[in-house]
Amino acid sequence: MKSLGQKTLMFPLPVLIIGTYDEKGIPNAMNAAWGGIYDYNKVTISLGDHKTTENFKANPCFTLAFATASTVVESDYVGIVSASDVPDKVEKCGLTSKKAPNINAPLFDAYPVTLECTVDSFENGTLIASIVNVLADESVLDDKGVIDYKKCDFIAYNAANHTYVRLGDVVGHAFSSGNKIK
Repeated sequence: MKSLGQKTLMFPLPVLIIGTYDEKGIPNAMNAAWGGIYDYNKVTISLGDHKTTENFKANPCFTLAFATASTVVESDYVGIVSASDVPDKVEKCGLTSKKAPNINAPLFDAYPVTLECTVDSFENGTLIASIVNVLADESVLDDKGVIDYKKCDFIAYNAANHTYVRLGDVVGHAFSSGNKIK
């Protein structure tokens, strides 16, 4: 194996879109890739100081949507443009939203799966939040009402070469594929 040195690499990194309202109720969206599950009903995301983190002070709620191949342009845009510089960046990139049903945060129509979250803590750049509810568009559910990830067409961030990649096919089943060795 070739040594690549110390790098911040983890595969896959979900492309997460954080939706907040500012103090005037204007929707904001931010792309964040360094996040994941923290505990049974919690998420964690590594964030610096952003308009989004300022919004947490006024309203400690947010939506967390999973970007898809069809939203890559909009998703990347909300990550490279700050709402501090372009207050109407959500409108400019064509995202539409409505208020999420259980929290005071925007729900973006373009994303088929979204978590409704409340901020537990934000310290030293680390956000920890509770998942209040999971929302899924009917178009991405299977006949049993479960999210079919293939229908979602989720993307991941490849930090090694700064690309977005489409997530692939099922290659095994958790808690059962290993039974073949028994």
